[in-house]
Amino acid sequence: MIKSYSIQDRVCLVTGANRGIGKAIAETFLKHGAKKVYAGVRKIENALLLQKEYGERIAPLVIDLTDDKTLSAAIEVSRDVEVVVNNAGVLKIARLLDSDAIDALKFEMDVNVYGLLRMIKVYAPILAVNGGGAFVQLNSVASLKSFPDIATYCASKAAAYSITQACRAELSAQGTRVVSVHPGPIQSDMADSAGTTDIAEPPEVVAEAIITALKSGTFHSFPDTLAQEMGTAYTSFATSVIESNESK
Repeated sequence: MIKSYSIQDRVCLVTGANRGIGKAIAETFLKHGAKKVYAGVRKIENALLLQKEYGERIAPLVIDLTDDKTLSAAIEVSRDVEVVVNNAGVLKIARLLDSDAIDALKFEMDVNVYGLLRMIKVYAPILAVNGGGAFVQLNSVASLKSFPDIATYCASKAAAYSITQACRAELSAQGTRVVSVHPGPIQSDMADSAGTTDIAEPPEVVAEAIITALKSGTFHSFPDTLAQEMGTAYTSFATSVIESNESK
């Protein structure tokens, strides 16, 4: 059984930290006592407002999930990381029969799946050296159920969820806690693109849910109302199949 884990006095890294869910995670972690948060952004200027507000507790860090060079450079200055939150992701509105469906899927897979794998490969050894720590992946309710209007995005998130399960099993030996977060509609640019703004909940609910999951040692996290409804229906399968046989 994985013990409770607190972010108090921890060094954290959040990708896509300049807005939306990522920004809320970075700020909430600091409010809960994190020592420092590396704000992973594609352009360093995107994190300057955060740094201005929180001073040295925010360390801007260039991370592009599609660019191995940025990741190689990032680890050279973030070897003290204990908690990694891979929040960055992309969405294209594409149905299966749309003319650009294949291009949309390639774009989403490169960031949402290959980008996740790149983060794991780079930061798993760092977490091991620093005592195990935690790796948190922002998946989605779309990883559990496909929605026709965003079919390619759902496919990429389903693949990311599968990688996250493998990550949990792979990193258990080094004592790394892995959390798979499955938000529903959350107030963000992505929610605007998907047309779910009217039912979206504040991004802070995701940040608080991550902290709760780390404290409780749970693998799955369903932060908001819609996610919790789906989580309730999914829990039996998740517990008996996904989390069985100590495959952590």
